[in-house]
Amino acid sequence: MSRILRIDTSSRTDGSYSRDLTNAFIARWLQRHPNDQVMVRDLVAAPIPHIADVTIKGYYTPADQMDVPLKAATALSDLLIHELRSADVLVLSVPMYNFSIPSALKAWIDQIVRIGHTFSYDGKGFTGMLPGKRAYVMIAYGAGGYLDGGPFGGADFVQPYLKFLLNFLGIADVTFINVEATTADPATISANVTKARALIDAAVAAAPARAAA
Repeated sequence: MSRILRIDTSSRTDGSYSRDLTNAFIARWLQRHPNDQVMVRDLVAAPIPHIADVTIKGYYTPADQMDVPLKAATALSDLLIHELRSADVLVLSVPMYNFSIPSALKAWIDQIVRIGHTFSYDGKGFTGMLPGKRAYVMIAYGAGGYLDGGPFGGADFVQPYLKFLLNFLGIADVTFINVEATTADPATISANVTKARALIDAAVAAAPARAAA
């Protein structure tokens, strides 16, 4: 049995292609792995606050020196990191907003990228502390031309950033499933969604089953 952590980031609750693809992914996954558990954290329904000065101080304070205000300031980070560490599979639904990720997702990232908890530094280099997990990222692009060497490939600061970030945390197995041109004509949208759903089927079929705990 695997534990899946789903992170939704689109400000749209209806008409969101990234959410729709993630719904399809989770449904397909549970068809194949019916005993797996899914936890959902919707960063729009329950927004994550931006980190503050006291939060950053808490990140760099040794555990035995944490006072009450610092513990309170890092309590949410502790919770979100616990959710992530407890998951075997991370599923992110991400729309491109102005060439990058939604601010809701960045707020979550700033709470979970934390030295001594999700990565370490020995004075010479960094080591991710979340090995052995898999991540699936559903990205929706309003325009076309971002993928497969398209003319806007250099303006895609979503997929390269998330790949680097997840690898930095030790998650080496990352699969991206993308849909482009979601603001195009209905025929183009339908064809692109069909293509993305086929990629979902292939990704789920290729995923190794986890032995029962």
